[in-house]
Amino acid sequence: MAKILVIFGTRPEAIKLFPVVDALRSEPGLTVRTCVTAQHRGLLDQVLDIAALVPDRDLDLMEPGQTLDRLTARLLTGLGEVMDAEQPDRVVVQGDTATAMAGALAAYYRQIPVAHVEAGLRSGDIYHPWPEEVNRRIVAPIADLHFAPTDTAAAALKAENVTRGIHVTGNTVIDALHWTRDRIARDPALAAGLDPIAARFADKRIVLVTTHRRENFGDGMMGIARALGRIAARDDVAILFPMHPNPNVGTVMDELLGDRPNIARIEPLDYPQFIRALDLADIVLTDSGGVQEEAPALGKPVLVMRDTTERPEGVQAGTAKLIGTDEDRIVTEVFTLLDDKSAHMTMARAHNPFGDGRAASRIARIIGQAAQTAQSGG
Repeated sequence: MAKILVIFGTRPEAIKLFPVVDALRSEPGLTVRTCVTAQHRGLLDQVLDIAALVPDRDLDLMEPGQTLDRLTARLLTGLGEVMDAEQPDRVVVQGDTATAMAGALAAYYRQIPVAHVEAGLRSGDIYHPWPEEVNRRIVAPIADLHFAPTDTAAAALKAENVTRGIHVTGNTVIDALHWTRDRIARDPALAAGLDPIAARFADKRIVLVTTHRRENFGDGMMGIARALGRIAARDDVAILFPMHPNPNVGTVMDELLGDRPNIARIEPLDYPQFIRALDLADIVLTDSGGVQEEAPALGKPVLVMRDTTERPEGVQAGTAKLIGTDEDRIVTEVFTLLDDKSAHMTMARAHNPFGDGRAASRIARIIGQAAQTAQSGG
């Protein structure tokens, strides 16, 4: 039996990897172990609960206010100790977090093969998204299996002279989304926490907002807050705003928005409730990466409050638009979608380029085949 160690630490990683863990456990010849770093403790635990996933190792490394270098050092040594104890035949990491980067590096130091889920995403700017763009680039030369979600991501890897082990699989976030929607359909209580907000805003068009990117802290976040205030001045609009726990977000919103009757600033949502929020929304306004993939799968136009994106497929397909953090630009773009039915319909009906919901099974099969080849000496 080949031992596979799957490593993750943030909520987005958990969302995108729980379908992979399930698929790997169904693959013959594999023993699957999981390690969480808890880079984001509370948000991570929400996903673990809904997925009924109990980690085999939990480093619990979240520390408020820690610097990136301190976090990276703690991740590298902590994950190295786990690998020394577990002795895996392969490590699986996902995406662009410090956990993914440190996990790949710790595996490299031990000459353990690495599989990278959601490989090849590139913005072309090492400071946007920061530090995620460089985290993802560091994993690429280390990994021997690269699970690119799209042809564009695969092409980016080839442009960096990664020539072997690239597999276009689709994005596992679509697997997670379909799984979760099915769960909600069978058990509506999972997302019933949003019932009061759905009733409160039943006569309004809802703009769902998520923002947390480091490069938007400061002036960018203030521009976002001022824009939200102007959007909320419309009687026909409500803003649903699950607040990221980072104080660089909350402090600015407290200062510039205060309390407004048609802005629901709420605690971070668990994954089923977030999918319900997407269903309720007319427009999604975000600086997140994953939301750029999830919203189009539900036919929701996405306005991306960034100047660059490592997910250009959505922009090219017409499901997403880059608008930056300028106050006037945000207001103009939101009002256009609110007031121009044709513009809204064009984005809502655009083709979702991020997959068919079967990425995890493809990934598990390829990892299983690689394990068989390694054990046979091939």
